[in-house]
Amino acid sequence: MSVGGGAQHPNLPILNMIEIVTTLAEAAAGASGAFNGNFALGIAGAGAGIGLGLIGMASAQAVGRNPSAFGNILTIGIIGMALAEAIAIYAFIMALQS
Repeated sequence: MSVGGGAQHPNLPILNMIEIVTTLAEAAAGASGAFNGNFALGIAGAGAGIGLGLIGMASAQAVGRNPSAFGNILTIGIIGMALAEAIAIYAFIMALQS
């Protein structure tokens, strides 16, 4: 998908992720079983993996642009990764309860 002079849209990975999650949710709704913990764990794991990848990519680009801000970028990246992993941990706990 190109916008303008062939440049890629900056939110393209997020838009693709939204389409994937929507498709999976529709498939789960059409299935004979109820929305269970295993499906939630799979979606949360995929979301956490995509989120960690995006955080790592953005951190590497930021350090490439401004190497002197490495410490601040590392701190913000670690906090962001912890928040992304927390969602997967919550889904794991939810899967164990069902």
